[in-house]
Amino acid sequence: METNQTSVCVHIRWMIRRDMPAVLGIENSCFEFAWNEDDFIRCLRQRNCIGMVAEEDEQVVGFMIYELHKNRLHILNFAVHPEHRRTGVGKAMLTKLLGKLSHERRNRIMLEVRETNLEAQLFFKSVGFRAISVLRDFYDDTVEDAYLMQYRYQPSDEELAQPHNRISRLAG
Repeated sequence: METNQTSVCVHIRWMIRRDMPAVLGIENSCFEFAWNEDDFIRCLRQRNCIGMVAEEDEQVVGFMIYELHKNRLHILNFAVHPEHRRTGVGKAMLTKLLGKLSHERRNRIMLEVRETNLEAQLFFKSVGFRAISVLRDFYDDTVEDAYLMQYRYQPSDEELAQPHNRISRLAG
């Protein structure tokens, strides 16, 4: 952990329509091949797709878009405003996602990171993600490869010791 890191009070909430200008501003300041508003709307209209924003002093400073799948979460887009990096915003957003994992159901988070996005690779590695494969020529906009990164939920000893019954597992 870097010593210049300051802790901020970050509020993570559902993304709403009026967040879009701030989200697009962050997207454009972070990525060379940025999503446009239609990309966000098309994605968020899907039933299993969720958008969340990170607010600091009622200002949107980060966001994440992810999909819910039966046994995993898949991060599609994750960004923190360049002026708010290394202040705990990204970690707060990931902590929110990690809280959705469990031993019984969704037990991992997946995402793709551009091979040239070293900053993102190092950030996700620092919070427990591992690169598990290389996706050749993954992007439509460049001939760039991506790393498929994964975080696996580590159940506590108490969770592992709990008896599992088939009914609660099916109902879950």
